[in-house]
Amino acid sequence: MALLLRTHFELAKTSLKERRGRTFLTCLGIAIGVASIILILSLMGSITNLIKTQVDAVGGNLIVVRPSDSKDEINDILSELTKTNHFNKSNLTLNDATTIALLNPNASAESEFPVVAVSPLAISTNTLVGDRTVEAGNVLGTNEELQNIAGLTLKSGTFLKNGTLKSAVIGRDLSLKLFGTMEPVGKTFTLLGERFIIVGILSEANSPINFNSVNFDDTVLVNINHLKTLDQNLQIQQINVRVANEEKTASTAEKISEVLSATKNGEKNFTVAYGDQITHPAGSFFDIVSSMLTLVASISLIVGGIGVMNIMLVSVAERTHEIGIRKAVGASNTNIFLQFLFESLILCVLGGLLGMVLGYIAAFLISIITPFAPYINIQIVLAVLWIPIVVGTIFGLYPAFKAARRNPIDSLKAN
Repeated sequence: MALLLRTHFELAKTSLKERRGRTFLTCLGIAIGVASIILILSLMGSITNLIKTQVDAVGGNLIVVRPSDSKDEINDILSELTKTNHFNKSNLTLNDATTIALLNPNASAESEFPVVAVSPLAISTNTLVGDRTVEAGNVLGTNEELQNIAGLTLKSGTFLKNGTLKSAVIGRDLSLKLFGTMEPVGKTFTLLGERFIIVGILSEANSPINFNSVNFDDTVLVNINHLKTLDQNLQIQQINVRVANEEKTASTAEKISEVLSATKNGEKNFTVAYGDQITHPAGSFFDIVSSMLTLVASISLIVGGIGVMNIMLVSVAERTHEIGIRKAVGASNTNIFLQFLFESLILCVLGGLLGMVLGYIAAFLISIITPFAPYINIQIVLAVLWIPIVVGTIFGLYPAFKAARRNPIDSLKAN
């Protein structure tokens, strides 16, 4: 049996070699689809891995509270894809942050629920007027505890202080846009009619994707209480919580869920995440985008599969005489069927291997201009390797059946 399969393989390989140009173009159709899937999965894996690395860096004692809606999956998908602000209907409030902090009023590490830092996040887009004007500047309302919770470092100056002074800390990119310099400490800007003074500049983060959903390089940070007085419609998009004892993270998360639910009349319209759960900063948005893009890439695979079937049908028509001779000397319908099915499989597998190489080359080139390093995962590789085998089998069946059912006498008469 092994010898028979090897014979079919050699015959298929010889046939494809005789038509190198056609073989390459057919493989290219499959390669484009596979490369697209590899690129998408690599980028999505890289984003998730990047966020997970950031969460691991700040420790396993981080809890994140985010708003959520009790909607079905289809509505969630439509909502995520159409909203410009994923949390524009947030049900979290500053009182929720205060409630969480009161779980451990003395900030004791020996407490049953050792909450030692709580930082609400509320981001809005407003016109900023400094030495220059930024029409749509990102403004993050937060408090001084964010620095330690998120592991932010300063290039110069100091971080926010809870006081009457309207101070601000700015990212490098926004500083260049607003002031034309990366040393803006002491400069002022106007936000919603109020003047703020820059007291610090953040070190370059070079990572627009993080568990806070904030590009700190292109954002100015102000005290959330000051921002709330200027924008009454300000929404809390996230509450970061740090506990002193990592072993009590899970129990503290459960307690936070319990007390917040009690303050909201039992309504569970929020999520409390910790550990690996934190790696999705915009809910299921990245999963949704990945699924949609993979679906689009799959269409190109179907098109490539149709191309394979078309080429195989042409090959059957061209080799009618060959089929007749093989049947005349004893080849069975199964032998003919396997020969042409093997050709289809070889075409698709070669295209799949080429697509894998092209996909990772594209991922590497993208990593040069973005912070997303190519994500190589054995599960992704094995899954993608199965795709061309499935495509080759499905789209090779009809041509192989057609070749096997050729009448040997009619085939011998063909020129």
